[in-house]
Amino acid sequence: MSPKPLLSTHKSRAMGFCRKTSNAKEEGKKEAVYLRKKITLVWAITLTIGTIVGSGIFIAPKGVLKNSGNVGLSLVVWLACGVLSLFGALSYADLGTSITKSGGHYIYLLETLGPLPAFLRLWAEFVMIRPANIAVVSLAFGRYLIEPLFAPCQAPALAVKLVTTTGISLIIALNCWSVSWSTNIQTALAVLKMVTIGLIIVPGMMALADGKTTNFQNAFDTSSLALEKLPLAFYSGMFAYGGWFYVNFVTEEIVNPEKTIPLSVIVSLLIVTLGYLLTNVSYYAVLTAEEVLASEAVAVSFADRAFKSISSAIPILVALSCFGSLNGGIFAAARMLFAASREGQWPPVFSMIHSRRNTPFPALLLMLPLIFLMVSIGDLYGLLNFYSFSRWLFIGLVTLGLMIHRYRHPEIPRPFKVPLFIPLVFTIICLFIVGMSLYSDPVNTGIGCAITLTGLPVYYLVVQKSRIPGYFKAKSESLAYSHAKLCID
Repeated sequence: MSPKPLLSTHKSRAMGFCRKTSNAKEEGKKEAVYLRKKITLVWAITLTIGTIVGSGIFIAPKGVLKNSGNVGLSLVVWLACGVLSLFGALSYADLGTSITKSGGHYIYLLETLGPLPAFLRLWAEFVMIRPANIAVVSLAFGRYLIEPLFAPCQAPALAVKLVTTTGISLIIALNCWSVSWSTNIQTALAVLKMVTIGLIIVPGMMALADGKTTNFQNAFDTSSLALEKLPLAFYSGMFAYGGWFYVNFVTEEIVNPEKTIPLSVIVSLLIVTLGYLLTNVSYYAVLTAEEVLASEAVAVSFADRAFKSISSAIPILVALSCFGSLNGGIFAAARMLFAASREGQWPPVFSMIHSRRNTPFPALLLMLPLIFLMVSIGDLYGLLNFYSFSRWLFIGLVTLGLMIHRYRHPEIPRPFKVPLFIPLVFTIICLFIVGMSLYSDPVNTGIGCAITLTGLPVYYLVVQKSRIPGYFKAKSESLAYSHAKLCID
């Protein structure tokens, strides 16, 4: 039987779906396929913790220390990043309980600042932020997983990239197959991540209890301090905390979002901030600052020094931690592309939902090419600075949009309302860090800025409906129809 035509989801602005035929008794009627409400408070917390705790705490300490200049200031940066992330998460919780659509940053910019900033965020997300972010985490996954096989030598770059692409493909397949499987695996890996962090914290605290505080002497030595590099320290720290906003990408799939979203981000960030601080203190209790800076895998160097008997298990645990972060990030990011398609700013094919599995099948598959391209580049810290400019610029604009939206629409019910000084402080710090980063690393951040601005001609020449050539409209509809078969089969 041939599939029914695809409904115009962006015109109705309802949940995107494919039509499918019902039983004989109700022949001719159509049943919508949509994203189900399956994410409870426990799942929301594990999604948040699982996406925050990934490769960041295992690779970012080197970047934070290098750019902050000393151990003491690096710990201050870690605490400040935790507080700043909590401010951002509370602001997003305010938006998520008043604008109850999935899509995260994109939807909030669309509703508060308008279609152009929303599209530029979407454009940057698809062509740069998401592929680069996934590449950074997945390269850490590949390196930690395969490095022990080549010890004491470094693993070949090609081998790391092959393992990396295999892991990404597996996660995409998992998210295409089942929402329940993805969330259950996320829950299990979130628990495993906290166990991994615990394996670092416990021996570190034991070392401190034994009086090993030498590495904390002259903790605020200013001889290597370079204030112009401090924004890059925040980029590394905020990368490690990145993921607190992912629960807002799946708002429509959350059970009782008015309570679940605020509770999940508050609980998650309190746990993660405390865990990150103790983890970094543990690193410095065992390793000197010079050893941290010289290490390509801080957690492995720590394990080799603290407990050699189980040091071989640490890379596997860290790799699984990265796998969980990738799973959560891909699970959430596909929902932004789905939401943009539904709003008419992205090709209709991205709004297709598999009729039986209720997963955004095309949105997941079509992210792969650019992810593989970023993986082929392979420079972790270059990629991090490259995409962080646009990421934090638009996050700052989202919280600016919250304040503007509150002023323009005081009548809108807000089940969770934060004091305005929270989004104000968050916005100012985000925009300051972004501005300073252009001075600190003009090449990578400049490239990121330029790629973001390439979305302007795309928006004016292609996205605006009045300017879309008829040929491209026909091709887009044909592609959407072809993918609709995947949603029905």
